[in-house]
Amino acid sequence: MEEQKNPTLYDRLLKTEWSYYTGAVMITILALCLALFSGTWGASGPFFTWFGKFVGLFGIDTDSWAIYNGSLEGYKFFGNQASMTDIGLLVGALISCLLAAQWKIRKIKHWKQVAAAVIGGLCMGFGAKIAGGCNIGGLFSSLPQFNLSGWVFLLFVFIGATVGGRLRS
Repeated sequence: MEEQKNPTLYDRLLKTEWSYYTGAVMITILALCLALFSGTWGASGPFFTWFGKFVGLFGIDTDSWAIYNGSLEGYKFFGNQASMTDIGLLVGALISCLLAAQWKIRKIKHWKQVAAAVIGGLCMGFGAKIAGGCNIGGLFSSLPQFNLSGWVFLLFVFIGATVGGRLRS
């Protein structure tokens, strides 16, 4: 009879797929820590600032635009909590892909995929800007604070995702 080896910590963390429940618990714990120790979580605000700084690299004075109102001059990337949270969000997404054993570089099959991603991203960014926030602020910051708006948001996100999923299939 062959003896079974206990998986190493590396195998358990990075090679074995984690369950959705484990991921949900981890996200809940981290969201509560963020709410308790640093305030509400916002994600879409810095993207607009990053855009303004990026365009400024090409010599365009975006800081003079009325929508920025001079706010770009004093902006410090590493001193901005929301920017650091967004970087953490991106690193966390990478880590979650690794933990779910789903890290793959996929070939782009058609230029339409790139166009759809770019147009979708621009629409989401525009919607977040005119709405004054995104699902991060509307859902993940509202639920730990027990705001009714977060639960209403969750209900409509569920309905929208269900309808959108059925329309896509």
